[in-house]
Amino acid sequence: MTRTNQELLAKFNMDEIMNCMHCGFCLPACPTYRETGLESQSPRGRIALMKGVANSQLTVDAEFEKNMYACLGCRACETACPAGVPYGSLVETAREVVEDHKKSETKPPFLRQLVFDRVFPYPERMKTLGTVLWATQSAGLQTLANKTGLINILPREMAEMQQAVDKIASPKERKKREPVMKADGETALRIGMFTGCIMDMMFFETNQATAQLLTKAGCDVVFVENQVCCGALHAHAGEKNGAVELAKRNIEAFERAGVDFVVNNAGGCGAALKEYHHWFHGDPEWQERAMAFVAKVRDANELLAELPPLTFTKPLEVRVTYQDSCHLAHGQGVRNQPRQLLKSIPGLELVEMSGADNCCGSAGIYNITNFDMSMQILDGKMEHVKKTKAHLIVTSNPGCLLQMKKGIIRAGLEGQMEAVHIMDLLARAL
Repeated sequence: MTRTNQELLAKFNMDEIMNCMHCGFCLPACPTYRETGLESQSPRGRIALMKGVANSQLTVDAEFEKNMYACLGCRACETACPAGVPYGSLVETAREVVEDHKKSETKPPFLRQLVFDRVFPYPERMKTLGTVLWATQSAGLQTLANKTGLINILPREMAEMQQAVDKIASPKERKKREPVMKADGETALRIGMFTGCIMDMMFFETNQATAQLLTKAGCDVVFVENQVCCGALHAHAGEKNGAVELAKRNIEAFERAGVDFVVNNAGGCGAALKEYHHWFHGDPEWQERAMAFVAKVRDANELLAELPPLTFTKPLEVRVTYQDSCHLAHGQGVRNQPRQLLKSIPGLELVEMSGADNCCGSAGIYNITNFDMSMQILDGKMEHVKKTKAHLIVTSNPGCLLQMKKGIIRAGLEGQMEAVHIMDLLARAL
């Protein structure tokens, strides 16, 4: 075995791999296993493959890569696992091994380098991308492309998913944002708002609504300068070094801000932020700083449920069903707080759907990279949604929100049902 291969395989944590008892409790919890029935598409099957690679019994080949990337990373298996196997970190390590192995043999594709090295780490470039999307929508080019069929020049996955993209905030609207939003009345806490990259580009109004809710709850909200992407997309795609560098920049930015809490409204981002300390094994200084940062991280639902109750003055006579974000429910254990907040809105009827915490198939960019499987999972989810006869599907993550909007279109429920982020719904009732 070459030195390069030894270094790659050393990334696997054999203690965590060996903790898997292959009991099978994870099987019914896994979306890809439920759809395919294949052992290699289950958590225990993938862990067995990792063990084979780590022991040099199997190679890091195309089949191994396919099975690792077929996973949605929803982490429902972690909730089901009696042994507490940290499957999420294991599959991220497996993907890191895949990508490092490929880089040792050939240069990464240009598009991959563009996304992970040239766009997501730079907030100003993300803002520019948002402005381009806004201009495209404002000029009517998106509508024209859909009507004339020109949209089909895009890959099928992107052509399909763009249907779910709502109107993006204008540059003028973005410039109106104040660096600090003051609390209504006496200030109880100073909150650092983690805006996120995709979240702030495509769901700017949701970030503003979240900040407004926090000010109503007695918080000063600071839009912290120099924050960057959380690094979740990098980590999920095997780009661990890039994820670590982004984590360092965020830790430094929020240290300088001197805030009581770091609040976010995206389940996927929040799960990554709360796990920063696991990204710095072998680096005691940064691990200590990361642990101090993690201690302050809260999902917006989590913090609002702890603060004095909001006073809602506008009754909403609607039937609502709540779709759990996988990384909020399974990754962070935040389940009851969103439901508690929804129940506090006058007039609102909350109807639980079957399998509310089953993955919707979004999983970051999975609905682009594994479109057919993603839509298969989504169609199954929508069957459960239909049975609730809800007016609104509420969720707590931007990827889930786009996916549920797509689900409404696929199910032919446009005009009958709306997908909405919980923070936007709460703001409606203020």
